[in-house]
Amino acid sequence: MTCAACVARVERALRAAEGVAEARVNLTTEEAFLRLAEGVDLKEVLKRVEEAGYTPVTARAEIPVKGMTCAACVARVERALRALPGVLSAQVNLATEKAFVEYLPETLSLARIRQAIREAGYEPLETEEASRKEAPTYRQDLLLALPFAFLLLLLAMGPMALPLPHAPPWLQALLALPPLYAGRRFFRQALSEVRHRALGMSTLVALGAGSAYLYSFLVLLAPRLFPEAARHLYFEAGAVILALILLGKHLEEGAKGRASEAIRRLLALTPKRARLLQDGEEKELPAEALIPGDLVRVLPGERIPADGVVVEGFSHVDESMLTGEPIPKAKGPGDEVVGGAVNGEGALLVRVVRVGEATFLAQMARMVEEAQGHKPQVQEVADRIAAVFVPIVLGVALLTFLGWLLLGPGLSHAFVATLSVLLIACPCAMGLATPAAVAVATGRAAQLGVLFRKGTALEALARADTALLDKTGTLTLGRPVLAEVLPFGLEREEALRLAAALERGSEHPLARALLEAAQGLSLPQAEGVRALPGEGVEGVVEGRRLFVGGPALMERLSVALPQEARALPEGGFTPLYLAEEGRLLAAFGVFDPPKPEAKEAVAALKALGLRVVLLTGDHPAPARKVAEALGIGEVLAGVRPEGKLEAIRLLQGEGRKVVFVGDGINDAAALAQADVGVALASGTDIALEAGDVVLLRDLRGLPAAILLARKTLRTVYLNFFWAYAYNVLLIPVAAGALYPFFGLLLNPMLAAAAMSLSSLFVLTNSLRLRGFRPPLAQGTV
Repeated sequence: MTCAACVARVERALRAAEGVAEARVNLTTEEAFLRLAEGVDLKEVLKRVEEAGYTPVTARAEIPVKGMTCAACVARVERALRALPGVLSAQVNLATEKAFVEYLPETLSLARIRQAIREAGYEPLETEEASRKEAPTYRQDLLLALPFAFLLLLLAMGPMALPLPHAPPWLQALLALPPLYAGRRFFRQALSEVRHRALGMSTLVALGAGSAYLYSFLVLLAPRLFPEAARHLYFEAGAVILALILLGKHLEEGAKGRASEAIRRLLALTPKRARLLQDGEEKELPAEALIPGDLVRVLPGERIPADGVVVEGFSHVDESMLTGEPIPKAKGPGDEVVGGAVNGEGALLVRVVRVGEATFLAQMARMVEEAQGHKPQVQEVADRIAAVFVPIVLGVALLTFLGWLLLGPGLSHAFVATLSVLLIACPCAMGLATPAAVAVATGRAAQLGVLFRKGTALEALARADTALLDKTGTLTLGRPVLAEVLPFGLEREEALRLAAALERGSEHPLARALLEAAQGLSLPQAEGVRALPGEGVEGVVEGRRLFVGGPALMERLSVALPQEARALPEGGFTPLYLAEEGRLLAAFGVFDPPKPEAKEAVAALKALGLRVVLLTGDHPAPARKVAEALGIGEVLAGVRPEGKLEAIRLLQGEGRKVVFVGDGINDAAALAQADVGVALASGTDIALEAGDVVLLRDLRGLPAAILLARKTLRTVYLNFFWAYAYNVLLIPVAAGALYPFFGLLLNPMLAAAAMSLSSLFVLTNSLRLRGFRPPLAQGTV
């Protein structure tokens, strides 16, 4: 694929295939993302792509299989292989004891194929051979075309400036053949485009280079057919045109590869080898061959090979690639670890839980790839423009040829002008304008701990003007802490010591807040502790019958509350009271405090011009207290899930572009309704399906994501401006608009070079996004 027209053609072909529910094609990554019905024949789907004139990349593997004895064994292995996603065909030969598998290498790995054979009860041997079916790279073709094109240019044009003999015409014709062969993909693609009535960039290149050679060959073969003034040879023009375009495409390949570098960097964090502990023995094997349930040993300084749970050992694990926190986390038996994290000072025995595509890093990489494949609205418009652009260019080229032939100096002049129009108009830059920027931006966002599940979310986030923020777990820690102690008739520490003694052993969040605050105090033993459902707890501490509970318990016990104790709820605190025999001993104010980084994040959102609203189901008093602490002026409290949905709809009805940030589970409806749903994640517990964007670290990722989205959209617009303005300005020049005034005519070789430079500008402009720095420091992968 070379341009937006190619993308549209492949998408049409895929969507026409039976069982394809969704098809998105990305020019930058040269991949198609498909959502298929159950049981779809992948070969039939790929056949559609081939009929459209493109080559799907497939691979073939020949795997020796040990342990098969009969036809039933053959059938079992074949069933296991054909059940794998991405397998196109699988045949097993009992006589040679080999399995022959054709598969999609971007979907399925050889290690996974071997694992399927092993799970079927047979042993795949390690001497398999696999080959990928793909077209030669632009680099290979460039190395063929460039020396011949340079030599031909020197021989044909050199005598004008240097004391060189003129090259014989037949030698020029022969030297032009290797560049023509190197550019064969453009001619094949042009035939396909004509056959499918969907003209694109290849049509323009093939017409330009092909007509230069054909015209020159006809002049050479039958000069009498042409007037003497038109007997110019353009063999060097066709050869140099193809060499320059191949050079541009080769540089594009490299730039597109760098655009997807973030995905490779994510996957590269997983080690290649693992130490498997099996039957008391330790052996090394490829990390990709691990299966859930395996026990692996991770030595100090090594990366963990897969997601799992620590079974034995204690260490500190550096998970900065996930959390952005530079301080390693303590890990012991029962703690989860993530593949790619670096083990610290102690050896760990880890039971594998997730492998391959199910691992956290693989999910991150897949989300980045899928985001790069989604098209923002601006790209849909560009695709429609590109679909009509080439026919218009061909029309302009025809008018240029006829105009100069009938009104100008003659055939040679008309030919040069037409050739220049065809080459200057190649729409490569248009096809790359959006996907290149989206690919770089989503990759950079992943490094910053922001995962875009859809490329469309980039554009929506760039246009956002209102941020609705959930409170609990989003702006606050999600766990209450003791913030206020009001003792009545005893010391503060004594009140805390007695209350904590009663609450010892309770798992209630408010009880845990008291216990955390009492850490370091010597707690007495409580006796006869009894829970009072819905009210609190009672028991005997140091010979005194004490009660800890809320207002309802105090009311039942007829305990009078002083004004300052009654005022705790109004101040945003959840109250707890310690009482004895109808007398209040202390009042405690418990509060879910804001996260340390929340105030900084809110200030950054405001600085970006967003209207920030706190939207929560919590009571108004604690919601207002959090809002005041963070500098949020608008609060909507006591809102049920359906109320959040309605609040978002009302704002959208006012023309607002709404971002909603929630926990990704309870707020699923609101996340779906918002223009952009943003889910916060902690550790590996990511609600991957909840939002359009996932913040892996903390809320500071949101202003970073918005700023990056805005920069990306500006980059896309600049790309489009360059691509279209370039064509609008230079097509008339190529057609000869300046000739009557300055006697200038754009050389076809210069037109080809300018076309390639246009594409390179778009790519390098997009690659600038790799240097994006977030407004608030979070760390990078």
